[in-house]
Amino acid sequence: MTQGERKRGSTRHRPETARKHEAIIKAASELFGEQGTANTTLQDIADKMGMTHAGILHHFGSKEDLLMEVLKYRDERDLDEYESHHLPDGIDLFRHLVKTAFANMDRKGAVLTFVALSSESVTKDNPGRGYFKNRYRMLRGSIMNALSLMMTGQDDPNRLSPELHRRVDRAAASVLAVMDGLQLQWLLEPEAVNLGEVTGFALRAIVHAVVHDDSEKEF
Repeated sequence: MTQGERKRGSTRHRPETARKHEAIIKAASELFGEQGTANTTLQDIADKMGMTHAGILHHFGSKEDLLMEVLKYRDERDLDEYESHHLPDGIDLFRHLVKTAFANMDRKGAVLTFVALSSESVTKDNPGRGYFKNRYRMLRGSIMNALSLMMTGQDDPNRLSPELHRRVDRAAASVLAVMDGLQLQWLLEPEAVNLGEVTGFALRAIVHAVVHDDSEKEF
């Protein structure tokens, strides 16, 4: 077989390879969420897929590489509805976050995986630590931009006064803390916490406090 024939052959199998790749990511996501990354081996994932350990390594060079793909896959799916595959701006960003919370109520496995992996990322030498630090940094920036746009018509918080900049900075961290904390409460007691409704309530309260400057008037 010539090199050209080999290339054509590999091209024909690319859709099948992509499907297998995605199936492994989904299987790994479930196991990471149920067992944690430290307690899940590539052999566990291979067994779940009906594959060999070598077969998993053929698709992903290491357990760390697979973990990164699991994390990226979740983020990409959340943005599938947007042609640009970027978070929306202004008030639409908060609508998107609430919509995501409602959607997460129908994908408990994905939420479980996120909570488990994000919690593990604080431990020393965890392979997901850099990913989550960058993820939170990016999301805080997007939320700050959205609030700035709502308040001034410009999505650049660096043009805000020092006091307004501090306000949107605190709000951004608060939004993410609320969302992640509610996910944990919902996983522990879903009958007591409506993830979508409570997320909407909390985000509306935070945004209102920032935009109308009443964030520190009660306590």
